[in-house]
Amino acid sequence: MSSKNIIEIENLHKSYSNHKALNNINLTIEKSKIFGLLGPNGAGKTTLIRIINQILKPDSGTVKFDGEILSRKHIHNIGYLPEERGLYKKMKVGEQALYLAQLKGLSKKEAKNKLNYWFEKLGTTNWWNKKIEDLSKGMAQKIQFITTVLHEPKVLILDEPLSGLDPVNSLMIKNEILELKKKKTSIILSTHDMNSVEEICDEAAIINHSEKIMQGGILELKEKYQENSWTIKYRGNQMSFTNAVWGGWEIISHEKINENTNKAEIRLLNQFTINQFIKGIVDHVEIVEINLKTPTIQEVFIKATANE
Repeated sequence: MSSKNIIEIENLHKSYSNHKALNNINLTIEKSKIFGLLGPNGAGKTTLIRIINQILKPDSGTVKFDGEILSRKHIHNIGYLPEERGLYKKMKVGEQALYLAQLKGLSKKEAKNKLNYWFEKLGTTNWWNKKIEDLSKGMAQKIQFITTVLHEPKVLILDEPLSGLDPVNSLMIKNEILELKKKKTSIILSTHDMNSVEEICDEAAIINHSEKIMQGGILELKEKYQENSWTIKYRGNQMSFTNAVWGGWEIISHEKINENTNKAEIRLLNQFTINQFIKGIVDHVEIVEINLKTPTIQEVFIKATANE
């Protein structure tokens, strides 16, 4: 029976000798979502990805794929772009792409048609007869991305997919990932690029020391570390701003934007409210803009892993 989740992981354990790589991992990944798999180096992310890909077997626990116990028949429904790239350097680009596509079950004719489409879409048509060793890291990355998505898998596992790409090509691949999501592909994004997580992920989980410590929507994760901090743009004298309200708040940072305008980040203390702050400051400076400061995913990641 079909499930709303494409991946369901229950009580997953994996150890290597005396090292516990995964400890009681429970994780759900919804269909047609972009899911960020985050964690410091050595946290257990690669082990988890390899178990989903059936490269490794868990010591205990279960992994379900679309409601079924994960088995060999699901392999062709998964596309995997590993962080350590695996292209054969002496082979020509087109020859290798055709070979990899046929390994995924495509006929030679079907593979060539799809490759022509993707090569044209990503601007790599002129690379067909080049050897992999003649490509830059970013160019090779684009080729491996194509070979990963070519067979239209239900699940894409992308490990640092933007590594080596310049800003233009990085944006291109991000847009392609979003397009694949629109086509109902479920995507697992493992990365240290927290800006990309904020930009394209719907949900994320943070793994640290072999355990899942957080999972939720991007806004939900941010709210867990929301502080009573505000950014204020104002016109007027900095001394007037600083001395306007005694107690109840503190300045975290301050900068001059131009001759007339300043920007400050403040933190409200105890039960002091933003209305009290505004009432105390409004007769001393002109408030241009005031916003509650929302933590970034990078700040969430740092605080969450630092507490472990």
